[in-house]
Amino acid sequence: MSLTVRPAALADAPAIRDLMNAVDLVEIGRPETDLHTVEADLAHPETDLARDTWLLTDTDTDTGAEGPVGYGVIWSDSGQGDIGVDLYTLPGRSDATALLLERIEERAAEAAAGAGAARAVLHLHLNVRPALDTGLLTGRGWRTVRRHQIMTRPLSPASDTPPVPPAGLTLRDCRDEADRRLAHALVEETFAEHFDHHPRPYASWLDDIDGARLDWSLVWIASLPGEGDVAVLLSRDDREAMGWIRNVGVVGRARGRGIAGHLLRHAFAVYAARGRDTIGLGVDTGNETRALALYEAHGMTLHYAVDTWEVTLPAAAGAARPR
Repeated sequence: MSLTVRPAALADAPAIRDLMNAVDLVEIGRPETDLHTVEADLAHPETDLARDTWLLTDTDTDTGAEGPVGYGVIWSDSGQGDIGVDLYTLPGRSDATALLLERIEERAAEAAAGAGAARAVLHLHLNVRPALDTGLLTGRGWRTVRRHQIMTRPLSPASDTPPVPPAGLTLRDCRDEADRRLAHALVEETFAEHFDHHPRPYASWLDDIDGARLDWSLVWIASLPGEGDVAVLLSRDDREAMGWIRNVGVVGRARGRGIAGHLLRHAFAVYAARGRDTIGLGVDTGNETRALALYEAHGMTLHYAVDTWEVTLPAAAGAARPR
């Protein structure tokens, strides 16, 4: 076998999707990665494919057959020292994991220096029972700092009917551009204190959520008389495995009035009517708003858990800094 590494290209999306789904099978028992998700990440305007992606392939020296065994990508939501990391390798391929970690850490330190930061703080999200060898992470100084749960709930048109709203509460979708901007503002306000949240301008946020592909009729803003817009729920129906809730946020002054629960039940009813039998979301188990308890109270249960791994590296000496 001969291991090679090169930058990923948009044309590699199907192969990367297949690699991720092979990891999904090991970690959660079924493939749940969609092609358009991989394409959106590769096509993100802030992704420098040449410098910030790595595709590892192995070639059988006897047959000449080539296939991907590892993939990595990094990004920064603030353009400073925070570095997000995705890393996927096939089980048993510690050689690929080690090589990717070396390339990722080296590039992250360089990117942090280029942004004028003194250090790079890397975050990598991995299944609590990952396909890769976590000993390679701990051996390089990585540690777990947070846990998220992916939660799901079955849906049924018979039981998930449109809920009665709290007094005075109204919902509207975000098909209008002005409401999309308000949804962005509400997400920024309600998630400002959340772990690893970095403020993003509207245009960058649209790129992050693949806004061009999003069905904006499935994004809702909640309003109260005399108080204006107080909450937002952003969902999407383009995942094969299930409907997906990306964000539920209620402004501080309006919490404790059942608004988040109403938004959830509204989403359940809408997705059940659309023929979906399952809906899911991700939640930070350390969320100060006790979101986990809210989701559990509304019938959502654990699908699988994800740990956030972190390492802090000094910025690369001699790297080019912004002018």
